[in-house]
Amino acid sequence: MLSAHGLACERGERLLFRNLDFELGTGEALLVRGGNGRGKTSLLRLLTGLAHPLAGEIRWRGVPIDSEREQFHREMAYLGHLNGIKDELTPVENLRMAAELARAPMSQASAERALTEIGLARCLDLPARVLSFGQRRRVALASLVNAGAKLWILDEPLTGLDIHGVALVEGLLRDHVAMGGLVVTTTHQALALDGVNIVPLQVGPELTLPEASPVP
Repeated sequence: MLSAHGLACERGERLLFRNLDFELGTGEALLVRGGNGRGKTSLLRLLTGLAHPLAGEIRWRGVPIDSEREQFHREMAYLGHLNGIKDELTPVENLRMAAELARAPMSQASAERALTEIGLARCLDLPARVLSFGQRRRVALASLVNAGAKLWILDEPLTGLDIHGVALVEGLLRDHVAMGGLVVTTTHQALALDGVNIVPLQVGPELTLPEASPVP
């Protein structure tokens, strides 16, 4: 479904990676690992079409994403470091606006139900600016779930979440993959994704700890 072929990426004048390849099928999750500054976020931007590779090609359903950009974006949802919600709007208004942009309008009742299911029942009518980062993250996750996209691309989705929020994200990922979806995600934290077919991808050299000096 999603594949990369000979990808190379640079930031400024620094080469982040090259000759990067992977294939991801229905019901699989690509787990992208690498140290800070190694190119994980840059890779996700390439996969979403927000940036272009220095070399190589990305394909969705066997077709280069540049040649079928509109179709690809209809089937892809992206959650980056920023939550992409408007401070002056309530969670309900934010969710309904995201649904309008995705050309899948939702009713007030449907928005309230989706936000309640994700743990925001007490925040439905509050402006987003007064919510905690974790609560704002949940609003963004509700938009992701309700976008109806087959491919989820997530950059550090656990950031700012407490233990209950982490468990919620893990459950969402497991459910999405179980229903035939695909996930690409970066994370510094371990994910409990039992039953999910994980495709690991290392970006940049793997970091190792120095050996301890022998005690004299």
